Amino acid sequence: MATEIEENDAQPENTYMIRPNFHHKFKPADVKQVLHEVLKEELDGKDYDEEQIAEWTQNIGNKTKKRLKGMGYDRYKFVVQVIIGEQRGQGVRMGCRCFWDFDTDNYTQDVYMNKTLFCVAAAYGVFFY
Repeated sequence: MATEIEENDAQPENTYMIRPNFHHKFKPADVKQVLHEVLKEELDGKDYDEEQIAEWTQNIGNKTKKRLKGMGYDRYKFVVQVIIGEQRGQGVRMGCRCFWDFDTDNYTQDVYMNKTLFCVAAAYGVFFY
């Protein structure tokens, strides 16, 4: 009987938070800085290599999500989209549409380019009610 009570006491109570407080709200400027750092760390000095693109995009996405989780954004779900292409002077357009709460949810993006490749990375933060 005592074991059941101890197990029940260990469970956190629901806070019924419907909005994050100001300090825990997704801040696009801070997240953009993280994206910029990760892109520079992962792509500096690399030339476009079609066979490596899948690995690079996955590494960038995973590293970005890991850093975002460490920034104290409680109850946020993150989506990171990474696109890498060969730099040949072509134009590229990227767009997105989202159905979300403008008070709590947000996104940011950053672009990295060198002589042989370009990379566009976007990070979305969606508050989990």
